Amino acid sequence: METILTGDRATGRLHLGHYFGSLENRIKMQYNYDTYILIADVQALTDNFSNPKKVRDNVYEVALDYLAAGIDPKQAHIYIQSLIPETAELTVYFSNLVSVSRLFRNPTTKFEVAQKKELFGNNGESITYGFLGYPVSQAADIACVNANLVPVGEDQLPHLEQAREIVRKFNKIYGETFNVPEPVLSKNPRIKGLDGNEKMSKSLNNCIYLSDSEEEVAKKVMSAVTDPAKIKKDDPANPDVCMVYYYHKLMKNPNIDNVCKECKNGQRGCVFCKRELINNIMQFLEPIQERRRYYENRPEEVEKILKEGTEATRKKAMEVMKRVREHMKLDYFE
Repeated sequence: METILTGDRATGRLHLGHYFGSLENRIKMQYNYDTYILIADVQALTDNFSNPKKVRDNVYEVALDYLAAGIDPKQAHIYIQSLIPETAELTVYFSNLVSVSRLFRNPTTKFEVAQKKELFGNNGESITYGFLGYPVSQAADIACVNANLVPVGEDQLPHLEQAREIVRKFNKIYGETFNVPEPVLSKNPRIKGLDGNEKMSKSLNNCIYLSDSEEEVAKKVMSAVTDPAKIKKDDPANPDVCMVYYYHKLMKNPNIDNVCKECKNGQRGCVFCKRELINNIMQFLEPIQERRRYYENRPEEVEKILKEGTEATRKKAMEVMKRVREHMKLDYFE
């Protein structure tokens, strides 16, 4: 059975972008692969190092969202990154195989540094070693369970390519040790935000969380970007530039053809259209939120799932690292 490694940083609750961008795919794949899903608390600290409580609290929020969305702990190992010391060890070894200039060339890193000017300065002059080395840490996560496949969003492809480079270089120097991981892209690799931004993101405050109440969903949808050329209720509009129509399609609205036709013909007001979308989103979220409430009321069960998933991952990582040390001639006293 091939092995999958995937996960999310513990920086906040998961949203529809996470669900359609990766979670939906993971849920389907977990039954056919040896699946490891990490909650990346160490990587979350790279830009939240002064707020460890936020990271700790969100470990459980992310775990709840995984279970609510449909990750089955009997099929997938959900684990906490910081509790796998072998990953930290392998990160150190991998750091010798990549240059600083190569890390700076990573387009995803460049984009994220530009977004965090208050943290890293206008030109990234205050970027930390930990944040710059994020892709190295990610490569170690993948290699520590010797994953074949990594479900990723489009924006994470540069990080995965860097991981592939590191793994190939390690294999070349020390002998065949790791699988070279392949990406698995979702059908919806990048979900747009309600504001029309090309990416739904917590930092951009343009997302609908899987745990949002109907009141919260309604407030967000009512402010969603629509066709700016439509001034009056009966004006014809272009649904292709409307985020409400975009989300109708995402929610697989069975009435989607009529929505498009009525919008183009000026037979559909934006307020009515938004209310229909709110109803469809809540219908979609209902089973997810019902499962979340189940686990919220059983914290001991969530803790047990995390503990067992972490123990299973640690066992796999120890086996992998035993082989790594042998190949690197670091197997002293064994």
